[in-house]
Amino acid sequence: MLKAAAARKIEEAFEHAGVRRTPQRFFVLEHLLTRPDHATVEELWTALNKRHARASRATVYNTLHALVQAGLIREFTLDGKAARYDANLEQHHHFVCDRCGAVEDVEWFDVPAAQGAGNVRTYEVILRGECSRCR
Repeated sequence: MLKAAAARKIEEAFEHAGVRRTPQRFFVLEHLLTRPDHATVEELWTALNKRHARASRATVYNTLHALVQAGLIREFTLDGKAARYDANLEQHHHFVCDRCGAVEDVEWFDVPAAQGAGNVRTYEVILRGECSRCR
């Protein structure tokens, strides 16, 4: 169960972003904030339906779109696979386990500017290997 202080922070985030609070939006943001698993639409849909029966995939897509547009979460893809969602809005990189596919946040570090790369707007480093659980 989410603690009252954490629930208030989520409520304040909705208010500050000017986003209408719905049970589905609250659940998705709560899920992404409390489980750093970088969930996919399918994973969020499954989790949402355990709490709110009969939520459609369209509801999850619409919810995620609204939260991304409001700047409350970010969307990213790895290797052209299903989009993943992250509530950690601080600059950071990701580590992907080659065995189990887990995605973990890695503290931000600067990368030297690439020569001749043009006007770089943003970048993210993806580190790969075996996570501590798979080793």
